Amino acid sequence: MRTLTTERLTLRPWHLDDADFVFDMYARDEVQRYLGRNPTVLQHREQAVATIERWTALAHPIRHIWAIERTADGHLLGTLLLKPIPASQGLELNDTEIGWHLHPDAWGHGYATEAARAALEFGLAAGLTKVVAVTYPENTASQAVATRIGMRCLGLSSAYYDLDCMLFEAP
Repeated sequence: MRTLTTERLTLRPWHLDDADFVFDMYARDEVQRYLGRNPTVLQHREQAVATIERWTALAHPIRHIWAIERTADGHLLGTLLLKPIPASQGLELNDTEIGWHLHPDAWGHGYATEAARAALEFGLAAGLTKVVAVTYPENTASQAVATRIGMRCLGLSSAYYDLDCMLFEAP
């Protein structure tokens, strides 16, 4: 897995010893409320371990799920995704999704934008021709990040996750 760096951040592989952070972040309603078809918080640390194992099993030269770490002190901030996105039932799509989940303590510092820009640039430079982001319509914070990294809003779409989501596309 490729490690990416920015001015303030390192995007690196997840490790099993990150499970306490993953559990803390994904056990919060405010983090999970916009994730997936049926948002649910983690209930046990073992779920965090299983999540990290699932993330690290994604072996692909371009698509990764990174830990976002502040370079200066190694403090974990969240997750950056560049992964296959599930098409809605009946659709044949093979698109790549970019997404970001940050711990609430890391909100409002520009970390999501900085990490997402680095991953998007990496993916496009490595040969991806289309990257999408989807958000719940009410998730205006993530929509702002998508816009700041240069993605174009295509409006409401039901093409992915069997949900009506705001769809953003790059390049």
